[in-house]
Parts: sequence; structure tokens; C-alpha cells
Amino acid sequence: MSEIDPITLSVLAGRMEQIADEMDATLFRAAFNPIIAEAHDASHGLYHSVTGDTLVQGKSGLPIFVGVMSFAVKAVIEKAADEGDLQDGDIFIFNDAHIGGTHLSDMRLVRPYFRDGELFCYLASVGHWHDVGGAVPGNYNPAATEVFQEAFVLPPVRFARAGVVNQDIIDILLRNTRLPQSAMGDLNGQLSALDLGIKRMDELMEEYGAETVGSALDALGHRAEALMRSELKELPNGCWEAEDYLDNDGITDEPLAIRVALQISDDRMTLDFTGSADKCAGPVNIALPTTVATAYVAIKHIFPELPANAGVMRPIDVIVPEGSLLSAEFPSPTGGYTETILRMIDVIFSAFAKAAPDRVVANAYGTINALSIAGKRSNGQPWVMFSFYGGGHGGSPEGDGLNHGNAPISTATIPPMEILEAAYPVMFRKWALRPDSSGAGKHRGGMGAVYEIEVLEENGAEAFLFGERGRFAPKGIADGQDAALNRFSFEQDKVWDTPPLASKMRGIKLRQGQGVRLETPGGGGYGNASERAAENVARDVARGLVNAEAADRVYGVAWREISL
Repeated sequence: MSEIDPITLSVLAGRMEQIADEMDATLFRAAFNPIIAEAHDASHGLYHSVTGDTLVQGKSGLPIFVGVMSFAVKAVIEKAADEGDLQDGDIFIFNDAHIGGTHLSDMRLVRPYFRDGELFCYLASVGHWHDVGGAVPGNYNPAATEVFQEAFVLPPVRFARAGVVNQDIIDILLRNTRLPQSAMGDLNGQLSALDLGIKRMDELMEEYGAETVGSALDALGHRAEALMRSELKELPNGCWEAEDYLDNDGITDEPLAIRVALQISDDRMTLDFTGSADKCAGPVNIALPTTVATAYVAIKHIFPELPANAGVMRPIDVIVPEGSLLSAEFPSPTGGYTETILRMIDVIFSAFAKAAPDRVVANAYGTINALSIAGKRSNGQPWVMFSFYGGGHGGSPEGDGLNHGNAPISTATIPPMEILEAAYPVMFRKWALRPDSSGAGKHRGGMGAVYEIEVLEENGAEAFLFGERGRFAPKGIADGQDAALNRFSFEQDKVWDTPPLASKMRGIKLRQGQGVRLETPGGGGYGNASERAAENVARDVARGLVNAEAADRVYGVAWREISL
């Protein structure tokens, strides 16, 4: 590869990021299901032709997919090597989480890009499909003990050969979903995104040539590695530990530890998860690709200026004990991966806070509260409302945490209430901030939310919840206080009941007019609460975010003397 000047490198970096961004936008506009179209639970990128490493990822997609998609591409590379005869126009598709990371709802499409008859790189698309079979509509089955109870499992298969689609694969996909129209729409959206990516790569190659573009991709990886090493050199050497817990695995009501030892030695970092809980029966296990990708997401939060490619991880070692819930093997259930990776990010932040508290924020609310409500309409057509819900982000050295944000594993958005009400026979009785849900501190955490959803369909419905933080609250850092616990309740004969396992339950029967209620946690506080400015406490009380008695008890400052 030839040397490349800084200006050309900067231009090509922007052009390739734009390709991935356009692919993201294409799918978001074309997808049928709100989880992709509205929440943007998808991602696109360019990947190395030999290693599968991430070269470029779109800015609108989920960061967790940066790492896991490289494993997905590696799986395709290995399959193509075994079978031979890789051709221009081939497309591979699969959802196997133990190979490609995350969970079975995330459908992956991988397509090789050829230039002048030579393989140059891979383009990949991943999106969260609305329903892919399994025992629970929407696929978040809190009682699953193997992947077959979560969804149908598709290993890497050749969806298209030399541009000719295998209709048999489409038939299999559509037969294994409750919502075939939605699945077909999402599939077409992903195929269109890949088509656009190929077109934009052709245009880029025509303008700059394969050698120059290849040199730019190599240079971007080296630059990301150099930047990461430079950042690490500015930090103190040492080893810091942290631990936190998952409520349970949905099967046995016992907490599951997530532990990390974070070590910095000059320009290298090690994240050692030894001591984390063993593989469990329920679906909070995650596969090794997901664990490695989560480490990347946490690092990107701590060092936000670093580019999104594999070079960032070269100076970082991730140690994951065999047999733990962080390195689960097939057919262990992984449907609730989101809850486990959120706890991983929390412990990494908590450990890093001991080394450099000015670099991190307190724990965010720590659960997506995956809630499915499903049933049949009066005409017999099935409906599945699956969505995730927001909460408070942690306080930071710079200020209070974000109220009602989305989980820090993604740039996704919470689907709007209006979209959900228009698409499904439900009504939101309440969608509001949750007072007194944040962790107190010099900079308090953001507020959680209260959602109350009523079923309107005369046939009733069934609800399924997969959440966390019902027993272990989001933690504050730098002497900040913990946030409120997660609370879920459901209406039964004019009485509100709660799940025995606090944050997980399936098969909740709801009649027309009955509802469910989510009260999500806020974020942890940053800094000692006694250092909070009295005017900020007074403002929170005036806005109804903190009640007066709690303000007196928690902050101990003369806020009542403040005139707003």
C-alpha cells in the first residue's frame, strides 16, 4: 500500500463514513417495523476482507454492532473459505447469536465487495426484526433455557449467489415469523442498503482507485490505535476493580455477579472479567463476541473522540473466563443480552472512576425494559407491540444526567407514543418523568420515567417483560448516591400486581381496559450531595422532580431560602 497524505486521508474517511451513514438512512426509511424505522436499532459498515475487522461504521447505528459485526463477517469469511467459489453479488444471511453476537432478533446480511475481479472488503447490514418465531412474540422470553425457545436459529447461509436470490431462504424466513409482512419489508430494506453501499463504493473507487482507498483504510486503523495508546499514556498506571449484579436469570431467583479488574500499564489496558457468574439457565448469558463488543462500547464512551474502527481495540486485552455467563456457548439462551451488557458497561465505568473520575459518568438506568404486548385483533390478525423504554442517565463531572434517555449501548431512540398508539390497539395513560428517581449528588442523575399502557383490543392481550435493576439500583460515583429501583406492575381485577422475580415475567393476561405500568430508574449521582448548589435543589423541587422532604433529607442545603 502507498503512503497517503493527511488531507486525502481526511476526505476519504469522511466519504466512507458517509457511505455507511447513507446505508443506515436507507434502512431507516424503508423498514416496516418501528424498532428499526423509529428506534434505529440497526447498523451498517465496511469490514476487512481478510480479518473481518471493522473499518468504518455509520454514526446513526448502534455502537454495540461495531464489534459484534466483525465476528459476523469473520464467520462469513470462514464459510466462504470452506465452500470456495465466492462471487460478486453473493449475500449471506444469519441470526445465530453465538456466532455473530447479540441475540436472535438481529438479522445480519453480509455482502462481499469486488473491484476489478478482486475482493476488496465486505459490506454488512444488521437490523432488529420485529418477530422471528420462538415462544414469546417479540422474542424476549424471560423464561427461556435454550435458544430454541427464543426464536428460530439461522446459521450463515448463502441468501444470493452472483446476484440471484435463493427464494427458499425467503420462504423459510417468512414461515418462521408471526409478522411476515414486517419481516419482508425489513429484509428488502437491508438489501436496498447493501445495494446502495455497493453503488457508493463503485463511485469512490472510480474517483480514487482501489490502492488509495485501501491505503486510507489501513491508515485509519493505525491512527485509531495510535490515538488509543496516546490516551492511555495520560492515565495513571494501576489496577481498579468493580462489581455489580443482575437481579436473576429469569429462572432462579438468585443474583448474578458481573466483576471486572481494569488495569492500565503505560499504553495498554486490560479488562479482566474473572469472578463473574457462571453460565446460567436463563437468557441473560451473552456470547464472547458480544462481550468483546461491549468492552469497545464502554471504551468509546470514555474516549468519545476516537474513531469507530477496530484499531481502537488493539491496545486493549479483554479476558473472559470460560464457562461464565459472558462466554456462553450454543445453545445457551442469549435473548436478554441487553441487560447483561448494560451491567458490563456499569462496572467498567465504576472501575474507571477510581482511576480517573473526571472521565466517566455515573451508572445510567441500566435496563431497556423490553416489553412485549401481543394478541389477535377482531379479524384474527396477530399484533405484536414490542418496544424498549427509557430512564435517567448518570450525573457527570460537567452536570446533571439526561432525563429520560435511551440506554448507553446505542444511539437508538425510544419509539414515540404516537407511533405505537397508531400501530397497535393500546393507549398510553401516562408517559412522564418519574419524580425522586435519580441518584443524588453534586450533579444528580437524570430522572427515570413512568409509562402506563392500557389494552384497547376487545380480545385482550398477553404481556411479557424482560427487565433488570429491580433489586440492584444504578450506582453513583465519586460519592454520588444510587438511583431508584426499577418497578413493574400489571392490572388484575382492579388490583395492581408485581412479578415474583421483580423484573421478568411472561404470560401476563390482560383484558380490554387493563394495563401495565413501568417506573424506570433514574441515573446515579456524581459527587457528594452536600456540594449541590442550593439553587439547583430549589429548581428541582419547583419543577416537581424532587419532593421537598426528600430534598431536605438528601441534600442538607438551604434550598428553601432560594427565590426562583
